[in-house]
Amino acid sequence: MDETIRNDLSNLEQVRVWFGRPLWEMQPADADAYFGRVLRQCAPATRTHKAGALSVFFEYLELRHKIEIYNLTGTMVESPLDEMNRPRSRSEARIRVPPGESEIATLFAGWRSDLASCRKYATAARNYAAARLMSQVGLRVNEARNLDLDDVKWDVGRFGKLHVRHGKGSGGKGPKERLVPLINGGRATLEWFIGDVWGHFDDSWDLPGAPLLPSERSNLDGSCRRVGYDALRASLHAATERHLPQWRGRLTPHVLRHFCASELYLSGMDLLAIQELLGHEWVATTMRYVHVHRTHIEDAWAQGEKRAAQRLEGLLP
Repeated sequence: MDETIRNDLSNLEQVRVWFGRPLWEMQPADADAYFGRVLRQCAPATRTHKAGALSVFFEYLELRHKIEIYNLTGTMVESPLDEMNRPRSRSEARIRVPPGESEIATLFAGWRSDLASCRKYATAARNYAAARLMSQVGLRVNEARNLDLDDVKWDVGRFGKLHVRHGKGSGGKGPKERLVPLINGGRATLEWFIGDVWGHFDDSWDLPGAPLLPSERSNLDGSCRRVGYDALRASLHAATERHLPQWRGRLTPHVLRHFCASELYLSGMDLLAIQELLGHEWVATTMRYVHVHRTHIEDAWAQGEKRAAQRLEGLLP
């Protein structure tokens, strides 16, 4: 996908800037230094993604340009990553236990109060609305930023729906589309944002492809760009530092997705419905998103015992 290529190019550019020379000159010792020292404090997934981009780049060079580079420079292209220095990801997904309902309420209440005095109201309100939407209906950050105004289907279903056209597919199958109902306050969030905020960016409501979450920057034709991935992540990070400091560095857009799944499950929604909402292919994946408070299991057991006792009433002498 185009997004994958852009991410890989971004990772390669960061490595190239650090290395300061053509990447095909990298040796295993250089990779040792980069992944072992420069990225030592980064998350394992970050190191793995950068290593993956570097591996694919060297495979490309060896297949397409190995002889050409050798003839021009005398350098024999060979990947600097080997079994000794290649970062490895864990086989199991990292558990992302989200904050509780009261903590998320504190975060968004403080964030909302900031909107009254912030320097750039439109961008701050957009970032707030995007994070709010992720916590309410479980959108991935790239699913949210790739939505168009036309993807909001106000009259579909009881609450209205979002047509997510760029959902994450599994096994390299490409984008997976789905309709996400505007439940759990999602409709109110969008009605406020589109009605009161969107017009600060543009007045071309009927322009085909107009982004739901616009950037303050414009395309060459004057139309709005889409908000960037980093802008949404950075705004959530900054709001967390101000209003939920105990979660500094741990509350990400994906953790908000886990929060959404957990809260919907605790409110009584069954796993299959949450699976469809989040766009998972397997319910086993959805189960990893549901985190219940420690008392929830005990309460469920107590309720089961109570129901069993009620069924036995009148049967015992």
